This record gives sequence, C-alpha cells and structure tokens, in this order.
Amino acid sequence: MTDPSRPYCAAVDWGTSSFRLWLLDAEGAVVASSRSEEGMMHCAKTGFEPVLNAHLEKVEAPAGTPVLICGMAGARQGWLEAPYVEVPAKLAALADRAIKVPGVPGDVRILPGLSLNDPQAPNVMRGEETQLLGVVSESGNALVCMPGTHSKWVEIENGVVTRFSTFMTGELFSLLTKHGILQHAVEEKAVVSSDDAAFWSALERTEVQEHAALSGFFGVRAAQLLGLETRGDGAAHLSGLLIGGEISAARELFGMEGKVTLIASEPVNALYSVALEKQGFQVVSKDAGEASRAGLFRSAKRIWSR
Repeated sequence: MTDPSRPYCAAVDWGTSSFRLWLLDAEGAVVASSRSEEGMMHCAKTGFEPVLNAHLEKVEAPAGTPVLICGMAGARQGWLEAPYVEVPAKLAALADRAIKVPGVPGDVRILPGLSLNDPQAPNVMRGEETQLLGVVSESGNALVCMPGTHSKWVEIENGVVTRFSTFMTGELFSLLTKHGILQHAVEEKAVVSSDDAAFWSALERTEVQEHAALSGFFGVRAAQLLGLETRGDGAAHLSGLLIGGEISAARELFGMEGKVTLIASEPVNALYSVALEKQGFQVVSKDAGEASRAGLFRSAKRIWSR
C-alpha cells in the first residue's frame, strides 16, 4: 500500500541541454520541482548520478524515492542506453521496457525511445514518446505535432504509434541565422509574434508554393537589401517559411485536414497554432512540460503499482 506521507516518485525529463525534475505524490500532483541547464551534454563531462542526487536533495526527496527518467539520459551518449522500441509500439507498454540503472542507491529507471526501422524513412525519437503518453489515452487516436529543434509529427491509432516523421525546423533556424548569410538578416534573440506581417506573408507563400521553404530562404536577405523589409522582420519571415514548410510537408504525409494535437510551450505554441489553422487543421493545444510530467507519472504507476 502507498504511504501517503511519502512522495510516490521523482519524475525526470533529461534533455540534451536541460534537466527538469518533479517530485510527485500518489495522485501525480507536484510536491516539489527543480530544473537546470545540466542536460546530457553537461553530464557527459561531469557525470549523471551527482546531478540527479543534487536535485533530489534540493527537493528533499526521502531516501529510496524511486526515480523514472525520460529523454537523452537514455541515449547512447547518455547515462545508460535504453534501447529503442520499434514501431508500431503501444505507448502504455513502454514502461515495461524501462531499464534499471545499476550501481546506484534505490530504484532508478530510464524509459526507452521509439524507432522507425524503415530503410526509406528511418527515424528515432527519445523523450517525445513520454509526452505522447501524457496526452493520448491508452486506446486513443491522434495526429500529434511536437515543435522543437527537431519537430515530430506522430500518428497514433488505438494507443499505438504507427509512424512518425522528424523536421529539423528549429535546428535549421539556428544554423541559418548563426552560420550563414542570414545572420545579417535576423536580429539576435529576436522574438516572433504570431501576428507579425512578415510571418503571415511567409506562411501564405508556403501554402501556394511547395518549394517556398527552400527557394525563399535567400529572399529573407534580399527583401532587406531592396528595402522591402527591415532587419526586424527577418526572424518572422524565416520562421514563417520554416514552420509553414514543415506543416505543408506534414499535410502531404499525414492528411490534408482534421484535428491535430499540438504539444508545445509558449511562444512556439502560438506560432504553430496560427500556422496549423491557416492550413485547415483544428488545433488542440497541450503544454509540453505538463505532457512530460503526466507521461512519466503514468509510466511510474505501471512500473511501481504491480
């Protein structure tokens, strides 16, 4: 029987560059939380166990509190590799493939990622599968969009991930604005609003021109040289091309219209919501952090309630 005076578990979302821990009670409510920039890249040099222990101490987790981790701590370069589960894969059953970290006090486990072993379209995800588990019911159907450095589009049927695609939208934005000619066209740390005229104009181009997401990149710079836009429009213009291009491609892959569950946090949520609605999708928005926490808790219940 669960002791109501003790936290049920610690849930950890361990990314490439970020760390987030929630101490949860038996109902999934947050008792305490902690976050930092101590992601996989940081811990590859300093070690993973000391970082986890420091955060557990910070939230005053009792000794022996079980810990469930998702994300890049389970990557090949992470703490301990949690092998991918090949799709089609039932989301609820991923907890059964969690691996236990040896040589540490208590019960610390890492959830696996998913792989698409298609020679024509090979793909992997790690961390996003837990967000899916947090928003899709055990027998649910959904088309899910998860924006990010590597945006994921996922098709789920009866709680089973059947296929997914990755778009390097966020990484392309970073590369183009830091290591190419467009660094002169985009202001550093610019914030894009969903009602920016340059963003809307670029979205409209991607709807009518399939090639706009590629052929339009240089136009971000050219528009400024010709006095048609200012440098302040650069980030919005490029964001519209990249996001619009991603959604246009996803429509071709997964269907022309219908409902899409958008798992994202602000301000990205607002940009994608506008872009998705412009292309005919009905959007159901879910917060990314809450999705991760809910997915970790569902998996923890499956593991430690047996």
